[in-house]
Amino acid sequence: MSNVSSSNSDSTLKPLSRSEIAYLVANDFPDGSVVNLGIGMPTQVADHLPTDREILLHSENGILGMGRASVGDEIDLDIINASRTPVTLLAGASITEHTVSFAMMRGGHLDYSVLGGFQVAANGDLANWITSGPDAIAAIGGAMDLAVGARNVIVMMEHVAKDQTPKLMKACTYPLTGAGVVNQVYTDLAIIDIGAEGFEVRAIIEGLSMETLKQKTGAPIKASSKLSVIRRNSEGKPFYDR
Repeated sequence: MSNVSSSNSDSTLKPLSRSEIAYLVANDFPDGSVVNLGIGMPTQVADHLPTDREILLHSENGILGMGRASVGDEIDLDIINASRTPVTLLAGASITEHTVSFAMMRGGHLDYSVLGGFQVAANGDLANWITSGPDAIAAIGGAMDLAVGARNVIVMMEHVAKDQTPKLMKACTYPLTGAGVVNQVYTDLAIIDIGAEGFEVRAIIEGLSMETLKQKTGAPIKASSKLSVIRRNSEGKPFYDR
């Protein structure tokens, strides 16, 4: 594992794009995982799954065996993911109505649920819905079921809001989607596990110091004893020592 010290230069900082965050998430699933991808950023994960692993994707609108986003002649506007983006289907895929789809979520059949987030608290509380915004969906949707029904909950989001306020906090100020449900957070700056002692950084992007990451986090945060650096390979893909 590569250790990170306070000598990192923040001037070389290049935050991860949403696609790069999705790439890291996609490559962290173990073979054989059953994974739900929530609305927004999480649906990009489908485009980056490694070809040497069998990952079964579920979408709450009634797909089991979802593939990547469709392009060109593949596009069928009747086959969409939770973000209403046209997608492909894998061989053997199943299409169901909502009661069956939600029974999978509520019945403990998902290994991972990947959700977007507005705020995550140090105890794993998640807030990822709000109705007061100009483009907000006026309902919580299936996020509550996904947050409590999966064995592991991953949240993907930027580390800070547009006004630079922290999104990782001591306590959420938005309405909760689920209490104590989040296991890992993937941001544009770091990969963070949530344990009994709160936020623990598993990996941090190259060029960012732990001191600066702490300043951008609204709760105590510590480095793992096996902290890794997220770098980009010759093809521009992010990676870190797992």
